[in-house]
Amino acid sequence: MDYFLENFLTYVLWAKMVIVVFYLVHTVRGPSIWDRLLGLNLIAAKIIMIIIVFASITDITFLLDLAILYGLFGFIGTIFIALFLSRHKLGKVRSNKKGGKA
Repeated sequence: MDYFLENFLTYVLWAKMVIVVFYLVHTVRGPSIWDRLLGLNLIAAKIIMIIIVFASITDITFLLDLAILYGLFGFIGTIFIALFLSRHKLGKVRSNKKGGKA
């Protein structure tokens, strides 16, 4: 691989890792459980991108299969968590209003 391209992809890899940290902060501080679920979905998507960029830097094609599996499990996990929250009424959106009409 060209030296310039490898350097560029290394910088992209580090930038994606920093973005994952920002999404992790958003996930922990999310005002509702749905925001936390969205944050986990965003983290999963960025980790898939990190795996793909790392696979292209190191020329390990097996990692692309792992990225596909990780994406599949992340999608299925998000769907199951959303169904669980909606059926058990755990994902109610809270309002800051104390009584009264809206």
